[in-house]
Amino acid sequence: MAGAPPSFCFVAFPPLTENDQILFAKNSARPRDEVQEVLYIPASNHDPGSKVKCTYLEIEQSQKTHAVILSKPAWMWGAEMGANEHGVCIGNEAVITREAASDTNLLLGMDLVRLGLERGATAKEALDIIVTLLEEHGQGGNYFEQECAGQAFQSSFLIVDRVEAWVLETVGKFWAAQKITGGVRCICNHLSLKTQIDLEHPGLKSYAKSQGWWSEDKEFNYSEIFSEDEKEEDCTGKETVEHQEDNLSVQTMLSILRDKSRGICVDSETFLTTASAVSVLPQDEGRPCIHFLTGTPDPSRSVFKPFIFVEDVKLVPSAQSSCLGEELCAHGDHEWRHELYEAHQCALTLIEKEQDEGERLMCIMQGLENQGLEAMEDLLNGTKPLDPAEVVDLFFDCVDTEIKFYK
Repeated sequence: MAGAPPSFCFVAFPPLTENDQILFAKNSARPRDEVQEVLYIPASNHDPGSKVKCTYLEIEQSQKTHAVILSKPAWMWGAEMGANEHGVCIGNEAVITREAASDTNLLLGMDLVRLGLERGATAKEALDIIVTLLEEHGQGGNYFEQECAGQAFQSSFLIVDRVEAWVLETVGKFWAAQKITGGVRCICNHLSLKTQIDLEHPGLKSYAKSQGWWSEDKEFNYSEIFSEDEKEEDCTGKETVEHQEDNLSVQTMLSILRDKSRGICVDSETFLTTASAVSVLPQDEGRPCIHFLTGTPDPSRSVFKPFIFVEDVKLVPSAQSSCLGEELCAHGDHEWRHELYEAHQCALTLIEKEQDEGERLMCIMQGLENQGLEAMEDLLNGTKPLDPAEVVDLFFDCVDTEIKFYK
């Protein structure tokens, strides 16, 4: 199987955005038939010395983990993207570097996404946690479920909170990071950090020098030194965001994630955008962060549904494939398909085969999404205080309504 296309993950800051909001968005480009689930995990305390089994590797568990909402490949412990109760959002991207990724079963980049969210209360804290775990355990292993696929990648991360963002790029256990506080930033499938590095692995320069990739008489340009080739690429997602004429909104981000003409929404014979997410992070801590997730493939034919962290969030088993325990169930491929995925696939078949009925269904799907966006508008604008009782079932109700419409 060929290497995956870029997934596109980006952040936009005020004043480019509406209402002093930071916007985070990601498309997850994965093998076409892979199922992605939406999994809510409440905050928890763990016994000292306990372990947690990640996708391949068992590591020490943190004594406290934060509540998280994850969009994740159903077979995997880690996540493609997600958020936690403190307003931290993380997405990752596979990157190709001049150093081959390890196929040894260590931590996957997606495991590090989930670990950062479960343990970090700010973007900077999540960054510190990820690089500490990376240095201790390393990264490696097959990023696809099928063993014959044999795909291992290095990882880059976009880590965002209500104040700032960090771009983290890795090569094995080595890494470099840059702080972002304004404008638009996108991560794709190539290294982007150049000379403006705010933090780095203490042995990064020595390692580059030992490999013969850099000498001290030259400026240290991270992407130039560690990229597979010298060709520099621009992120299509960043260009698309920057070319918007109006202030960026949730609707803007949804439209960009649905853009197939520029390749942001992937739809090929082998790969597909299997899930998408947009998070709104108000800089005013008096307003709630709102996270919109599809839980289904192809955002151009999916419904983005809102989620807000409150106490006693209702679980959504119809969007979930895996167990909540430490051990994953031994599902077969077909059994990963949760109820929302199955209903959505049936709807897509109808859309493709019967034009009139398909158009009617697409109008219904758009109407459902608009209802969710309108319901969140007062909260996003700060004109209505959050009543936790009104949103505790929010994502559950949206998924339940969507499934009923498909049927």
